[in-house]
This record gives sequence, C-alpha cells and structure tokens, in this order.
Amino acid sequence: MARTYNVVTYGCQMNVHDSERISGLLEQAGYVRAPGGDETPDVVVFNTCAVRENADNRLYGNLGRLRPVKDKHREMQIAVGGCLAQKDRGEIVRKAPWVDVVFGTHNIGSLPVLLERARHNAAAEVEILESLDVFPSTLPTRRESTYAGWVSISVGCNNTCTFCIVPSLRGKEKDRRPGDILSEVRALVDSGVLEVTLLGQNVNSYGVEFGDRYAFGKLLRACGDIDGLERVRFTSPHPKDFTDDVIAAMAETPNVCHSLHMPLQSGSDDVLRAMRRSYRSEKYLGIISKVRAAMPDAAITTDIIVGFPGETEDDFQRTLDVVRESRFSSAFTFQYSKRPGTPAATMDGQLPKQVVQERYDRLIATVEEITWAENKRLVGETVEVLVAVGEGRKDERTGRMSGRARDGRLVHFDAGSLAGQIRPGDIVHTTVTYAAPHHLNADGEPLSHRRTRAGDAAEAGRSPRTPGVLLGLPTVGAPATPPAPAGACSAH
Repeated sequence: MARTYNVVTYGCQMNVHDSERISGLLEQAGYVRAPGGDETPDVVVFNTCAVRENADNRLYGNLGRLRPVKDKHREMQIAVGGCLAQKDRGEIVRKAPWVDVVFGTHNIGSLPVLLERARHNAAAEVEILESLDVFPSTLPTRRESTYAGWVSISVGCNNTCTFCIVPSLRGKEKDRRPGDILSEVRALVDSGVLEVTLLGQNVNSYGVEFGDRYAFGKLLRACGDIDGLERVRFTSPHPKDFTDDVIAAMAETPNVCHSLHMPLQSGSDDVLRAMRRSYRSEKYLGIISKVRAAMPDAAITTDIIVGFPGETEDDFQRTLDVVRESRFSSAFTFQYSKRPGTPAATMDGQLPKQVVQERYDRLIATVEEITWAENKRLVGETVEVLVAVGEGRKDERTGRMSGRARDGRLVHFDAGSLAGQIRPGDIVHTTVTYAAPHHLNADGEPLSHRRTRAGDAAEAGRSPRTPGVLLGLPTVGAPATPPAPAGACSAH
C-alpha cells in the first residue's frame, strides 16, 4: 500500500510554491496525499518560515502536538524544511528528537532520499546545503490549482534590509533565463491555467545575473504574447529597482493585471534609512503617482512594519501620512519582531510591546478606513471574476461563490440560476452591490458566465479539498549557478 503524506506550509508565496514541489517530489516517489481528516499520515512535512518570531512558536508547538501521535504510530515520519530549517539546522532535532528529517531551502529535491535513509538507519537525517543544489523549477510539481499557477523567475535576494533574515537563508539572487520561464508558463497554459504569478524575492531586479536591467519589463511583455494566458501578476517588486519601463509594460500588455504589491515598510525616511531600504518616501509616492497616471484603475497593496527599533511617534505619523496619500486597496501589516542574526535585533531603541501594539491598532484602523472607502468606489461597477476554491465561502443554499477580480480584490457573488454550472476556473462578470473593507459583494444574477478549460479540469475529478495536477516541467538551460510574498516574503 502506498505511503501517505501531508504538507503543512507557513509563510509566503514562495513557500506555497515550494510546497507544491515537495508534493510533486513525494508523488513522483510513490507517495499519495493523505485524505482530508486523516490525522495519521505516514509522512508529515512542515515547510517553515523564519521571517517572524511566532513562526518558531508555531512549528515547535505543532511538533509537540505530534509527538504522542507518533509514539502510537511508530512508522510515521516527520520532516522539517524551509527557512526555519535552514536557520536552526540541527537545533530542531535537539529540541524535538522525534523529528526524522531536516532539510534546507537549497536541497528540497533531497527529501525522498532523506526520508528513505532515515527509515533505513532508524536515525534522524539532517542535510542543509549552503548553495542551491538544483534550481527549484526543474523539480516535479503538484500544482494546487487548475486555473492559477506560480512561476519562479529567480530565487534569493541581494538586498541587505536590517530586519530581514531571508537573504542569509535563501542566498544571493539567481535568475532563470527568460526562455525557461516562458516555456514553463506555456506548459501551464497548455494544461488549462489562466492566471500566472511571477515570483521572486525582488522581481524587478530580475536580470541582474545576466546584466539586463530591463529584463523584467521585457518578460512581462513576452507573457503578453502567450495565447490563452489571461492574467499575469507578479510579486514582489522593490521600490529601489522600480523603473518606468515596468509601468509601461503593465499598462500596455493586456493580460498583465493592474494590480501591484509594493512593500512600503515605513513612511519615515529615518526609519527607512535604519532599515537599509535605499529609497525614501518621496520616491515611493512618485512610483505610486506614475502607476496611477498610467493605470487609473490600479489596485496597489503593500507591507508595513510598525515598531521598528528607534521609531518615534513622528516617524509613525509619517507612515500614516504615506498610507493616506497612497490609498492602498489592502495592506499586510506587521508588528516588528526581533530576529536573531539580523542587524536590527541588536539596535538601540527596541520599543515596548504596548507602544507597538497601540500604533499597530491605529495603523489597522487607518488602513481599513481607506480600503473600505476605495472598495465603495466600485459599487455599481462590473467586474470580471476568476472563480476560485478556498478564496472565501460557498453556501450551497444561497449559491454564493467567490473569486478574484482582475485587480486582485476578493469578490463574493451570487451564482443565481447558474449555481451548479459555475466551476472553479470559470470566468463570470457581475455587478458590485456592496463593499466591505476586505472584499466586494455582488448580489443578483451574474451578467455572464464563460466556461473555461481550467473549469473543465477542475470538474474532471479533483476534489475541492485536495485540488492539484502533477506537472513535471523540465526547465532546460537554467543558469549554471543556480522565492516568499511576498517576492516572496511578507516582510520583504
């Protein structure tokens, strides 16, 4: 009987995509995904994040809860990978000796062999490489969606933000060649995928390895030439590298969505300087202004850190000022947490928890006031929705379903008489009737419904609980020395 597995993912989009690869590797090795509700799969893999302090607590808490389960099921194996594994290494086995395998960000492809070796030797296997073993996109992938896919354009990061541990865990930036990326995108489209998100720790520095600072804009335009590709997104750009040619490519390439996730982190120039973010609020706002001039309908989202060491009340007010001027459609907000190994961890001026919490609460209130107002502007507008699984709610009695508009907003819509006909991956057009701070509602019959190949694939036998498609995508000619939203790291 085939051994079963389950993958638990923490963190950013890069980790989500890495988990698809982990699933693909295990299935290629003969494992099958454990059915929903199975609390004793043969293998449990934790794909971890190290960006925030509670990531450690969540992992070790979950490992502790699994210990009595494993005591009763001796054949169960537990593996820990991802950024926290790269950071803690053998410390994981010391703290949780019932863990069987620890592997890093650079050697995902070793997991099946490490599991087998741990079983054979009846001892923990810890393997952490310091540089990339195999470029991740050459690995088999069990895609979690029939209609949308992640495509890594680079891995690693060359920035030195003082709060971020990711560069030391993911390594220096390594870029894939454009032809390899476009081949993967075409393969996804051929399988029915309608939407692709280009992933990198810093997507708009793409091309640094082969000396073309305009490579990312060219890549966006090239995606526009792929028949059947209806939506292109990317995450995350860095303001210091954001160039006008990328704005032009977004505005002039029909399938590139008018949505932009661009981390701010702070509106204070002093704090940005301490963060080593190499741009200032004036430049950031200038980019926002150019994007809105080229694409008035653009939805702009961001990341913001509150309570960075030394942040004053005046610094925080400057952040609120930039938030009000930028009119974000959404923001991922974080309270600064000290990460060992980062320069910020040893800086003077670490703020009391109560100060950080109070500022955080005010930021949330300001962001939600703005996002609600921005969403209200769309009431009465017609939106195109790519119907999704797991994006909200579906009520069998009311026929309500969910999906994403082209600008990335979450839309809950009434399927009306089309309930039962609309599948995940289909496209509907509907009219917004109500706006909330974090989503739009569309009551009443959809204006149109288009069945798609992605919807056909979803209907062809995948359970909504465990969607996916096994895609082994050979990526020929990756860089010789071969991501984390967002870019893939939410604190990027």
